[in-house]
Amino acid sequence: MSEKKNPVKAAAEKVQEAVDPGNEIPGAPGPVPPSVDEPAEPAGPLPPKSDQRGPDTYSPTGQETGTPQKKVAQDGACLTTAQGARLHDTDHSLKAGARGPVLLQDHHLREKVTHFDHERIPERVVHARGAAAHGVLKAYGTASTVSKAAFLAKDVETPVFVRFSTVLGSRGSADTVRDTRGFATKFYTEEGVFDLVGNNIPVFFIQDAIKFPDVIHAGKPHPDREIPQAQSAHDTFWDFVTLHTEATHHTLWNMSDRGIPRSYRMMEGFGVHTFRLVNAQGETTLVKFHWKPKLGVHSLVWEEAQIAAGVDPDFHRRDLADAIEAGAFPQWELGIQTFPDTPEQNFAGIDLLDPTKIVPEEMAPVQPIGLLTLDANPSNYFAETEQVAFHVGHLVPGIDVTNDPLLQGRLFSYLDTQLTRLGGPNFGQLPINRTHAPVNDMLRDGMHQTAVHSGVAPYRPNSLGGGCPFLAGEDTGAFVEVPAEVAASVKERKAPASFDDHYSQPRLFWLSMTPTEREHIIAAYTFELGKCYEQAIKERALTVLANIDSELCAQVAAGLGLPAPTAGTRVTDPAPSAALSQLGQTWPLDGRIVGIVADANADLDGVRSVRQAVLDAGMVPLVIAPAGGTLGPDDDPVTVQRTFTTARSIEFDALLLAGAPAPGADGYGARDAKVDDAAAVAAGIDPRVLLLVAEAFRHGKAIGVWTGGDGVLAAAGVPVEAPGVVAADTGSAALGGVTELLGAHRVWERFTPQI
Repeated sequence: MSEKKNPVKAAAEKVQEAVDPGNEIPGAPGPVPPSVDEPAEPAGPLPPKSDQRGPDTYSPTGQETGTPQKKVAQDGACLTTAQGARLHDTDHSLKAGARGPVLLQDHHLREKVTHFDHERIPERVVHARGAAAHGVLKAYGTASTVSKAAFLAKDVETPVFVRFSTVLGSRGSADTVRDTRGFATKFYTEEGVFDLVGNNIPVFFIQDAIKFPDVIHAGKPHPDREIPQAQSAHDTFWDFVTLHTEATHHTLWNMSDRGIPRSYRMMEGFGVHTFRLVNAQGETTLVKFHWKPKLGVHSLVWEEAQIAAGVDPDFHRRDLADAIEAGAFPQWELGIQTFPDTPEQNFAGIDLLDPTKIVPEEMAPVQPIGLLTLDANPSNYFAETEQVAFHVGHLVPGIDVTNDPLLQGRLFSYLDTQLTRLGGPNFGQLPINRTHAPVNDMLRDGMHQTAVHSGVAPYRPNSLGGGCPFLAGEDTGAFVEVPAEVAASVKERKAPASFDDHYSQPRLFWLSMTPTEREHIIAAYTFELGKCYEQAIKERALTVLANIDSELCAQVAAGLGLPAPTAGTRVTDPAPSAALSQLGQTWPLDGRIVGIVADANADLDGVRSVRQAVLDAGMVPLVIAPAGGTLGPDDDPVTVQRTFTTARSIEFDALLLAGAPAPGADGYGARDAKVDDAAAVAAGIDPRVLLLVAEAFRHGKAIGVWTGGDGVLAAAGVPVEAPGVVAADTGSAALGGVTELLGAHRVWERFTPQI
């Protein structure tokens, strides 16, 4: 009997024959190269690559079925619902007019988003990697004129729980990947729970929630290999965002230094959407929410982020917890930009319902309305950080939503997600989610019901329960939706014309960057696109960059070895916004980490003095020595927190060198692979200290030396006269110079822009 040819394998071999036979480098995301332009001719799904196959086809009872693998995969050239109905649009929710609210009857939106919400269990589909803390918001009272929310009245203190997170990675991924960060705050107000669920970037990738599954599917690891983890430097992400150019603004922010924050404590937060506030007189105002960190907005440099992902993947959660434990409580001011609530819902020509747009702060200043202080770490990660459930529909009187189509979809999605992730409708009864306001909701039973209800009348109206619960009036604190007019119109899947401009605001962001920040953006795009396999996707990305800025496009094209295309869309140059740049100011030093390098022969009196001065300044001193334990006499020891083996420059904001430490006992290659510099050993200085200093210098950090520390600088190749290097006679003088430099976060003079 002749061997029957596997039909899937035969199809894969046929596809492989059409591919350049010389292209044998692994990593192609699909079996055939994509085109630069979006394919327009309908065709069925491509077969698997030649190195792929699915599981053998067996029944649930272990019986071989003989069913070809192709028969258990999706098929057909056209997009359909889960029931097989063909679809003509999957980019726009069904609305009451192009600018109207999303309709509940949109069966496709609900099916698509519901299925997406339940794709992963038990961890979050997005924002799985998180860290959180307890705190309090003290209101200034300045928002009382625009909102009747009780927690915004003057001097009211409201308990909060804040969760920070990355978006794309799993719970086991690293903190310092280039990604958007979540900034979600749960306010336990006297009127109920209010959740402000935002990001560290003020715009989003998409304008309509129906596309959220698409952008996340594109950003997540490739489904065949489950790589790369927690990063956007791959083909499927760039394939989507270059075909869907409304993502350009968010992508540019992500490629800037905002994508790799130094710390959660030094990260802005944004509500992203436009919300509607209502005051005691019933007057409404449109607003955007902002969180402004008191320590300023700072970032890692790319090499730091990469090193940290390997040597300390918990870098951000450790920083947050350590700062709180050290008493350097992180603080943010909550602020709002306010806009008249006009029928057009735009401001200075900017559509306020478009979540891919910002309003520059120069046009609408951020008005502070309260101070957030995080002052306690969770006692149990799972019970609190993992089980906390946020929802943009958790609102209180005085705060309402708008018709932003992304926000409208989130109102459905967040609640639906919790049903799978937390096992049913009673997730609000978990301790971390419980409201601090009285509850009488008539909701009964369900999985994980922990409330023991009494009475015989969980319905209304009733007389058996004495009529309770009664309805509240607006004058007794009821939440009443703002009676916004809905224009008579046709129902349609459509976006307003004002959503079509995808390049003006990316141009605004680029023009607002300093030369150093622009260099970082160019490097990020070059790295990300350089990790893509398909040339067509790189070429398409360059056409997008050309519409932002010709120099940006040219520099990235040069790094990719491709020609730079000309712009296909011309936009008018807006006035730059200084608020978008992270450079040029000085900031408080609370919680900054100063490494003090010493050994037994160092000036230990100077080390003791410097260590105390660092503490007195509200910073954290960490002594780095050849081995753990203590330095100096037993009656006055200097405790060691890090060793030459465990210390790495990414942990420190500045370094102080109290001399030139000799090689430690473990300072040889077989014990520590960082020891590979024979010249340094010959010079009598531990090579790991030289690595520490060289990295800190390369990353723009302040360095201070005394009593022979200049010898370390010379051996590390660091000029003593270089910017940000302080050589002094005493430790106190060295610390004084370093402290002055720390206010700017980095010594930016070391970075020489070429553009």
